[in-house]
Amino acid sequence: MPTGVVRGRGRLIAVIAGVTALLLCCSGTVAYTFFASQPKAPGMNLVGCGTTQALNLDGELPSVGNLNDEQRYNAAVIIKVGQEREIAPRGWVIAVATAMQESTLHNYGDLGSANDHDSLGLFQQRPSMGWGTPAQIMDPAYAAGRFYGKLEKIAEWERLPLTVAAQRVQVSAFPDAYAKWEPLATDVVNALTDGAARAALGAAPGTCANAGQISASGWTTPVEEGIVSGFRTADRPTHDGVDLGAPRGTIIHAASSGVVSLVLCNASLGGVPYSCDADGSPAVMGCGWYVEITHAAGVITRYCHMVQKPPVIVGQKVTAGQPIGISGTSGNSSGPHLHFEVHLNNDPNSSGAIDPSVFMQQRGAPLGGS
Repeated sequence: MPTGVVRGRGRLIAVIAGVTALLLCCSGTVAYTFFASQPKAPGMNLVGCGTTQALNLDGELPSVGNLNDEQRYNAAVIIKVGQEREIAPRGWVIAVATAMQESTLHNYGDLGSANDHDSLGLFQQRPSMGWGTPAQIMDPAYAAGRFYGKLEKIAEWERLPLTVAAQRVQVSAFPDAYAKWEPLATDVVNALTDGAARAALGAAPGTCANAGQISASGWTTPVEEGIVSGFRTADRPTHDGVDLGAPRGTIIHAASSGVVSLVLCNASLGGVPYSCDADGSPAVMGCGWYVEITHAAGVITRYCHMVQKPPVIVGQKVTAGQPIGISGTSGNSSGPHLHFEVHLNNDPNSSGAIDPSVFMQQRGAPLGGS
């Protein structure tokens, strides 16, 4: 297993780089490097959206990836403090991901010459910057409480991309580093709280997200309509996504925060380019007008058969639920719908595609709201 280096507010911390898979569009497997976490099998850990019962820190904590006892305990402390302060589960995900980046969930004291200034603890908070005394900061519960205290003061923090919310609290020299921990932080919160990262933003505790709602993990359905054709079925073994029965003119939403990585017209008939501004047919090849978005941990989502050129551009940052196009039937299509794919490992090819219905349900954004 290779070793990676995580930079926590200027400090270099060698950590074990694990490999996980969980997201594709058309085929494949995706990985995030940190603590190894195995891909979930269909139907595994897909129930529960959290409970109102607080974490018991004296009980046995479930295993998550390669986290050791100390790391699981520190994650549980962060979550329990969030529960006690009545912070929504989205905040638990943000806080755990932040601590993963800053300290790999180890409660580091002063490391001498390896220290970044006077940074200490799970969140690498600095006494000289007003976070508290060294003894206070080294108390995981105190450190988590200070993190949440600043998070709560950020307007609309629940709906911000994790990187943005974490950076506004931490003011780190590496503001884009937090996002890569969001998938693993989601897994940790789900494992320790009976699926709280699948809860809907703004809803009562334990309420699952439905179509059109954003989950605590930061995901939402691209359209509210359900699946009309599944992933790699017996009659369509090369169908690397799912078809969602969205009527023509339905607004398509970004499934999660990310960066637009592709906007393209892909259509041909008999080997000759075909217009994406006209209805396609089963004889036309290609995705028509489509968009790809790259998310944290190398996940790619793809949205096909739009009715017109999408209103987003390559390099544009989008947030969960942001409109990115309008459904239609351009390209290889027999009628209006949205073809939706999820890919892992930054692999946009068939080899990187996974079943979107399983992936989205695991993130609390079940396609069709079921």
